Amino acid sequence: MALLDSGLKQRIVGALVLLALMVIFIPMLLSRQDDLQRVVVDAPAMPQTPSMPQVELESISVPQAQQLPEEPVPMTDTELAAAAPAVTAPVKPLKPTAGVTPAVAVKPPVAEVVAPVSRLDANSLPISWSIQLASLSSRSGAESLQNTLRAAGYNAYVRNVEGMNRVFVGPVIERAEADRLRDQLTRQQKLNGFVVRFQPERG
Repeated sequence: MALLDSGLKQRIVGALVLLALMVIFIPMLLSRQDDLQRVVVDAPAMPQTPSMPQVELESISVPQAQQLPEEPVPMTDTELAAAAPAVTAPVKPLKPTAGVTPAVAVKPPVAEVVAPVSRLDANSLPISWSIQLASLSSRSGAESLQNTLRAAGYNAYVRNVEGMNRVFVGPVIERAEADRLRDQLTRQQKLNGFVVRFQPERG
């Protein structure tokens, strides 16, 4: 019984091995057959080339070159003088027509000389400008500011107007120069002044 059992076991084991091999290799064989299957594509037929119409060539006759007539030779000055009739007519001077005055040479207009604009006021005094910097009630304070400005190089003066002592710098002839002087005093002396007409001191 022991021998029969061992032989039976071997057969069963062999059958199991064969069965396992079949399970492994049969799907592989079937898949290879699927890969080898041919795919057929139903494509439309190739279109035919359209036929081109035939073009008939017309023969053109080329005319033969014709000889041009000879050009006339130009005449010389001597021949022209001999061929032309000599006409001599006396030249009469033109007489002046009644009512028509002969042309007279017109001189170009002379540019008018523009006189320079007078820079004098109604009192025949030159127009000039000053910069008013302060108006103080104290005469000593005004004179102190005047001395400070003169020490800085400015032409400062004091005028008493309506009981107030006004400090000026100037005068200068051009208004633009007065504006520049006012701006300079604002930057350097920190004084905010304004430009006024210079009035000479009355005696």
